[in-house]
Amino acid sequence: MSERVPDEIVALLSAHAEENEQEKIARRLRGSSRPLGVRMKTVFDLAKTYRDIDLGDVPRLLRAPWYEVRMVGVSILDFRARLRLTDDQRAELARLYLDHHDMLDTWDFVDRAAPRVIGGWLLTRSDRSILDTLAASPHTYERRSAITATFWLVRHGEVADALRIAETLARDLEPDVTSSVGVALREVSVQDEAAVVAFLRRCRGDLPRPALRTAVGKLDATLKAELTAR
Repeated sequence: MSERVPDEIVALLSAHAEENEQEKIARRLRGSSRPLGVRMKTVFDLAKTYRDIDLGDVPRLLRAPWYEVRMVGVSILDFRARLRLTDDQRAELARLYLDHHDMLDTWDFVDRAAPRVIGGWLLTRSDRSILDTLAASPHTYERRSAITATFWLVRHGEVADALRIAETLARDLEPDVTSSVGVALREVSVQDEAAVVAFLRRCRGDLPRPALRTAVGKLDATLKAELTAR
């Protein structure tokens, strides 16, 4: 672990800060972080450059007050999760993500890392109860992590967890949660259309209209009309 590396990253981000970009990011942020004003391409390029840093440095990034610094931290986890890793290495990435989830308090932190970091870890595990634990959390973005992590499982043809968590969260009061439920169901429909149609015939009344419209996005017109009729 090196105190120098996180400081280097903050300095490099600060050097790319733009006032107009800071104002743009500030308008959409609802969490505890503050924007420096760095374009996302620069943030992701920097995270890729620092992908192989000691993982002991990542907590300082995730707990930084700056939005872009936290985004570098979650992006490093995501880039590491794309590598060929052992189960223990995947577990370490997942633990870093989960242990600092209180700082991952905007939707794009979750979307950046949850699929490969949490979903990729769970892909080889039979015990996936962490999804149910996250889905039962009082914290919005932990619930979003629960459903967003299943995207990676669905991509690999495993849809049962996505459908289970979608049913748990279908009536969630937070749009940042139900929007991801809609995406999960849409992606499940590519793998198992019949399962999603059955789910929606049973639970469509629970879903907010925007999530329902997303869920049926890849179905044919006849099914869309049936499943979105009130």
